[in-house]
Amino acid sequence: MGPCMSLPSLVKRGARATCLSMLQPSPKFMTQARPLALARWLWVVAGLIVVMVVVGGITRLTESGLSITEWKPVTGAVPPLSEAEWRLAFEQYKQIPEYEAFNRGMTLAGFKAIYFWEYVHRLLGRVIGLAFALPLAWFWIKRQIPAGYKPRLLALLALGGLQGAIGWWMVASGLSVRTDVSHLRLTVHLLTALVILAGVAWTALDLQRLGRDPLASAARLTPLAMVALVLLFVQLGYGALTAGLNAGHAFDSWPLMGDSLFPAGGLPAGAGGAEMVDNPVVVQFVHRWLAFIAGAALLALAWRARQAMRPAALAVAGLLVLQIALGVATLWTGVRIDVAVWHQLNAALLLLASVLTAHAVGRPRP
Repeated sequence: MGPCMSLPSLVKRGARATCLSMLQPSPKFMTQARPLALARWLWVVAGLIVVMVVVGGITRLTESGLSITEWKPVTGAVPPLSEAEWRLAFEQYKQIPEYEAFNRGMTLAGFKAIYFWEYVHRLLGRVIGLAFALPLAWFWIKRQIPAGYKPRLLALLALGGLQGAIGWWMVASGLSVRTDVSHLRLTVHLLTALVILAGVAWTALDLQRLGRDPLASAARLTPLAMVALVLLFVQLGYGALTAGLNAGHAFDSWPLMGDSLFPAGGLPAGAGGAEMVDNPVVVQFVHRWLAFIAGAALLALAWRARQAMRPAALAVAGLLVLQIALGVATLWTGVRIDVAVWHQLNAALLLLASVLTAHAVGRPRP
């Protein structure tokens, strides 16, 4: 007999009914929400963003980013299909300073090669936008989004739309006066992509936990995790500045820059704070050594998370060592494209592993 059935017979029928109603599942938990399905969808989106980051790196390293001189969010999804369309696109490219400075005399076949990477990069952006927006609309219509998650998902969608505009803002900086894109706009573009990646991963982790425990609360960002992630993002930003300024070519030795830790004459007299982001020598120097400061913070975070999420903690340590090794290899090989691409891919994976550890230490205790 249940607890209500064992009540004394003197208890009134109304009290007995109240007791029975208390044992029924609360309407609050009678929901159509499917947090695990949403989490799986978000991990697919995160994977696409990682691919996008890698293709973006290839686009930069092959100097392909200015090959498409127009921004057509819808019709631009279709590449040139006829010889006449290819020649028109090539003629448009010939009007920008980059062609006159570096690619004068380029053949149509050579133009098609650089066009390919920029086109794939933009196409992936459209694919990611659809891969996020369409399932989000489906889950919304079906009322399968858990309470409290709609604003967060809408914010990620809006940030993704803003990223497309930032991409064109970046490209536009190299179409009139400059012979390449602004390194500062390139940095904003990459960091926005990585913020979206981190936000998507954190949301997926929250939803996974909610799927396992309907009473689970969203994880919080602890002070240690915040410091580690901020330092990681600053280091990633300096990686973008290094790429945008071609600062990796300034010195190909390590740990010294030439014959000294910091080359004599590397900082002009009277230099101000702008040198921290505009001087290739300074940028490479900061990128070299900030890696160890950010790395120490990440190792502290991994140590803190070793019990809550041991695999992620080990991944942070392993990927961190590999990232530093790839950075040194990038310098030693004179920024060889394949090594530099692996360096950028590993950076995205290190960010994901860091988000996992930060989420693990920030989960409320049961």
